[in-house]
This record gives sequence, structure tokens and C-alpha cells, in this order.
Amino acid sequence: MRRLGNTLYITSQGTWLSKEGDCVLVKREDDTKTRVPITAVDGIVCFGRVSISPFLLGHAAESGAIITHLTEYGRFLARIEGPVSGNVRLRRAQYRASDNPATCAALVRAIVAGKVHNQRHVLRRAMRDHGADGGGLLAKGLERLDASLRRLQSDTEADVDGLRGVEGEAAQAYFAAFPALLRGGGFIFAGRRRRPPPDPVNALLSFLYVLLTHDARSALETVGLDSAVGFLHRDRPGRPSLALDLVEEFRAWFADRLALTLINRGQLTLGDFETSESGAVGLSEAARKTVLVAYQERKREEIRHPFTDETMAVGLLWFMQARLMAMHLRGDLDAYPPFLAR
Repeated sequence: MRRLGNTLYITSQGTWLSKEGDCVLVKREDDTKTRVPITAVDGIVCFGRVSISPFLLGHAAESGAIITHLTEYGRFLARIEGPVSGNVRLRRAQYRASDNPATCAALVRAIVAGKVHNQRHVLRRAMRDHGADGGGLLAKGLERLDASLRRLQSDTEADVDGLRGVEGEAAQAYFAAFPALLRGGGFIFAGRRRRPPPDPVNALLSFLYVLLTHDARSALETVGLDSAVGFLHRDRPGRPSLALDLVEEFRAWFADRLALTLINRGQLTLGDFETSESGAVGLSEAARKTVLVAYQERKREEIRHPFTDETMAVGLLWFMQARLMAMHLRGDLDAYPPFLAR
């Protein structure tokens, strides 16, 4: 099993990163310096105005560490990585599966089933742990999600477009119930909107989804898959479609639950969000640091994988799912087993 490494998140504007011996030297504009052992870093995510020395770029390329540049508010800009590795036969199998309607539909069905199951898990857990129902919102949401799962099980002839329709209906049902999961703090959620996020809840969800997509992409490329060629998400230049496919299984269970924890425990308040002149809402620099610390801590928690029955860090789940997908594409597994939260 892969070791869970550390992703170095740089949020301070004007920071300079360089290689100093066996460390990454982090130098801020106020001349404060931090040294991080380079062997402990398997990825660097830079927010906004962050510069990196050529020597550190070269080391990252040679060691397989991926450097990602985002805007200050978390929108993806660019990604720097070394030579692409992986088994060419596995990638050929991936491309054939993506082009085969029946094989593609079977994978999409598994991914959507995992996503809907985990959305349902989040709503049921809220009802069980907090007695929440939001005036019937959770009960209605669960009823609609149950209907989506039944459709996935009964309509075995549905094509990819039909399965995408089920996924869209389930997402509408889930987010219609989402306001019932928010407890106090003045946070209001009127539906999922992302371009640009019009409110703090959407801004927080979008930020967490960006982080999760970065990790999913790294996991897929580590096992040799092409993150650009997906099944549920159509091919589009510059879009990591397979990474977005993998993220679907973890949006509700990992990202949404983390967002709810930060809001409901008061770790984030409305004052932690900023509104730009265009109306887009984003997190303040201090709030981003709060989210990043919580994100990393959550990844270090341990869980027993529902399919392999192995105990592992939560942050290794996407690597395990990437391995299972690769095994299925190689013919070692009859079907792809999505992550199903217990």
C-alpha cells in the first residue's frame, strides 16, 4: 500500500519556494522562513502569487511530486509534472473502455451508484445523529435518492446519457435537502451554484472539490491511468474527466461532510468569506488555512475499506479506488467496485 505523503499548501502571497539541501525552503515576503523535509512532500499546491525556483521544479519533476497553481480563491490555473509514467497497455484498455458503449455504461453505473449511495448516507447520518429533518427536507431527499438507486438497479439497459440523467436527478434531490444539514451560524444555501460561487456555502464546497480533484488526479496517474479520459464526464480539452469521475464517489461523504463540520462547529463563520466586485464569494486567507488544516487532518484518519477490508488512512482511499479501477480495466476484476460508505 502506498505511503500517505504530505501535500504542501502555500497560501501566503509573495512566497518564494526553493530547494535547500534536503528541504523545501519556504520564504515569505516578511523574510520569515520555514524548512520542510523534501522527502515528506509528494505535492505542492500554490494559491495565487507564489514563485518556485528552477531547482525545486527539477527535483519535483524527477521525484514525481506534482505542483499545482490555483488562483488566490482556489480556481485551477496550471499543473506541472514530470514525464508521464504508467503502463501503456493499461491506458490502451482505458481508451477502449471509454469508447465501448456497454463497457462505459457499466462503469458509469457503478460510479453513479456509489455517488448516490454516499449522498444517501450523509442524509441518513444527519437524521440519526442529530434528529434533523428540516421540515421534511431530509425525508423527501432520501425518498428521491432511494428512487434513483432503484432506477439504477432495475434499468439495466440504460445508456450513458440515461445514467447521467439519473445522476443529475439525484444531485438535485440531495442538494434540495442540503439546507437541513446546516445548523446555525447564519449560513444559507439555496442550491448548488459554482461559476462563480454566490454564497459562502457554495464557495466552501467549490474549494474542497478543487482539493479533492487534485488528489484524485494524482492517485489515478500514480497507478498509470490517464486522468483526462473519463466515463461519466465527457472528454473536454484541459479537463481531468477521469479525476472528476473518481471525485463523485467522495463529494458527499468526504468534502460535503467536512464542509458541514467546519460550519456547524463554528470553525468558519460568515466573516471568513469575502465578496469580490464581480459578486463571487471566496474564503479569506486565514479561512483557507483553517480548511486546509482540517482537510489534511481528515485525510490522516483511519477507515476500513468496504471492499478490500483493509485498514488505511482516509487519504489513501482515492489511491485504492484508482487501483481497483485499473484492475477492472486490466480484466482482473469483473466489475468496478465503487466506494460505499458504511
